Amino acid sequence: MTKPPAKSTRSNSADWWRGAVIYQVYPRSFQDTSGDGIGDIKGIIQRLPYIASLGVDAIWLSPFFTSPQADMGYDVSDYCDVDPMFGTLADFDAMMAEAKRLGLKVIIDQVISHTSDQHPWFKESRTSRDNPKADWYVWAAAKPDGTAPNNWLSVFGGPAWEWDGIRKQYYMHNFLASQPDLNFHNRAVQDAVLDAVKFWLDRGVDGFRLDTVNYYFHDKELRDNPPHVPDSEDAGLDAPDVNPYGMQSHLYDKTQPENIEFLKRFRALLDQYPDRTTVGEVGDGARSLKTVAAYTSGGDKLHMCYTFDLLGPDFTPSHIRHCVESFQRQVRDGWVCWAFSNHDVTRHVSRFVQQPQERDAVAKLAMSVLSALRGSICLYQGEELGLPEADLAFEDLRDPYGIRFWPAFKGRDGCRTPMVWEKGKKQAGFSSAKPWLPVPAEHQALAVDAQEKSSQSVLAHYRATLAFRKTHPALIDGDMEFLATNEDVLVFTRSKGDERLLFVFNLRRGPQEFTLPKGHAVKEVLAMPGLTGTAAEGEIRLGPLDGICARLS
Repeated sequence: MTKPPAKSTRSNSADWWRGAVIYQVYPRSFQDTSGDGIGDIKGIIQRLPYIASLGVDAIWLSPFFTSPQADMGYDVSDYCDVDPMFGTLADFDAMMAEAKRLGLKVIIDQVISHTSDQHPWFKESRTSRDNPKADWYVWAAAKPDGTAPNNWLSVFGGPAWEWDGIRKQYYMHNFLASQPDLNFHNRAVQDAVLDAVKFWLDRGVDGFRLDTVNYYFHDKELRDNPPHVPDSEDAGLDAPDVNPYGMQSHLYDKTQPENIEFLKRFRALLDQYPDRTTVGEVGDGARSLKTVAAYTSGGDKLHMCYTFDLLGPDFTPSHIRHCVESFQRQVRDGWVCWAFSNHDVTRHVSRFVQQPQERDAVAKLAMSVLSALRGSICLYQGEELGLPEADLAFEDLRDPYGIRFWPAFKGRDGCRTPMVWEKGKKQAGFSSAKPWLPVPAEHQALAVDAQEKSSQSVLAHYRATLAFRKTHPALIDGDMEFLATNEDVLVFTRSKGDERLLFVFNLRRGPQEFTLPKGHAVKEVLAMPGLTGTAAEGEIRLGPLDGICARLS
């Protein structure tokens, strides 16, 4: 019998999002109840008790809106309805009711920088240059030689402009050609988008994850982007080794100053409803933290943001410290949401492991580290099982980005394969039919029912670690300070009120020792799940991939 999750020490319910643990559900791959091989909302309802048993505070649902599914739902054709493949609005309402019963908040994706080319707005916009929605999208004339208006590139490869033979103009698309960008310089577009947001607020959703939140506005003058040589801080889909997108400095096609005022409008709407939140996805290369600072400052824009900083291959003390300290230095009054995995990147177990036999140890340590960082944290479905990235054949791919850049880049399908629920059952209990992506045999052995039987499983570690986190106020929203080290270990304190906790993590494959600096003395070692480090007379001793949590005197 699974123990009920520990209760949080957070005192202010309006700030429930600060320090919250958010579990991302990718609906296509979570649970199929209709027998078509695709997950659905009724499947989410069926599995909500499992999510609640993890001890998380909220779920984040990737898009479930009406869509032709060219980009797996990130191409929306109706912002105010559920795609039939996922169910109905009645199903959504039932899911909301069950989530509330279980004490879970619900955050939904809002993909508003662009729509599908099948959206009624775009269908009307392209009919002429003088219809009521003619300027709801970004249209521009060709250059005299017929080429695109400027040099802007699409994240998904090639120019960010597509010729339309009806209007005899180009339209802008930061992503697929079937995902035209909305023109946020038009106030009517902003109003329509906010009306869609209000539709979901009125249905009781607790917050929004804002996809590509810095892509809403473009430069009105359509100036060319200058060239850019990516540095070590650039991350995400614009990896220049497979895509020329990263060869530009994106000064004019995104992250425009006008976005600030729109985010204020968005926040003003949310503030009319109690206890709502926003988390923005910022993909801005080396400028990401400056953008996060601008979007979260002052308490009148976004509540929190996340970047791609911890979504790369580097799992070292120096990298994690650099990311966190950079955030603390540049984002003075904002809040961050940390994650190691999501639906767009290779699963972190595969990114971080050096040898297959250390997979469980890395999965457990990564969770321990993530749970101790200052900020909210986001978990991606299946990471609590230690799932590695699936190795798929080209013919199995569904991700347009992966298909476009194969074989240099295998795309994002490897992290989107179905959730594995039952070890010995066909399709691991995900579906009674052939699923939209294969269920890897390697994943079958890691199914939920198999891990439920072991107190030493990765799943058990996640539950125990989240329970530990909830019982310590310093880990919810306390201060964080790094201690000087030789970079072999990651050392920091978390403190709030009278509670002052020390964390020392060894992310390396050999034992490590650490001497506490003067002024720091261990009062007692706390039984943080999975950590076996010891402390004696100011000396911390750690095994490989190990750590320690101690209360300081």
